[in-house]
Amino acid sequence: MGATAGVDQYQKATFACGCFWSKEYFFSKQPGVIATRVGYTGGHTSFPTYHQVCTKTTGHAEAVEVTFDPAQTSFETLARFFFEIHDPAIDRRSKGGQYRSAIFHHTGEQEQTARQLMQELRERGYTLATELSAATTFWEAEDRHQKYCVTRGRKPKLRRTMRFSL
Repeated sequence: MGATAGVDQYQKATFACGCFWSKEYFFSKQPGVIATRVGYTGGHTSFPTYHQVCTKTTGHAEAVEVTFDPAQTSFETLARFFFEIHDPAIDRRSKGGQYRSAIFHHTGEQEQTARQLMQELRERGYTLATELSAATTFWEAEDRHQKYCVTRGRKPKLRRTMRFSL
């Protein structure tokens, strides 16, 4: 393993793919992931609370913000994992969007990579409801939701919906 990047060289990726509790757990276990936090993004309400997001009126998705070391992993690797740990064909946007499938890109390179992966999946015959949007304000969820599975001694099962050949 090579030298690691300095804190200022870490990158962020933001993914929404269902309830953020288990997804945060799985992302936190990926090699090269430095930190994770759960929160809300993609909506129109400032400082949303979990209760407000659950009303399905804020437009926010439950999301995981992943801080990673690009010397140890890549956005592409994390995005491939994102597609594997949920069913990106289920369109949950019409029901408030809290659990929708979405990638909120932080850079043009992330956007391009996500588009390429989505095209690859479509070419393989997958239907995608995954939204691709620029990252906007990430509203951190309440403390009780951070590291939810770990602090409660829960180990969710990883259900892979598809596999990419790397």
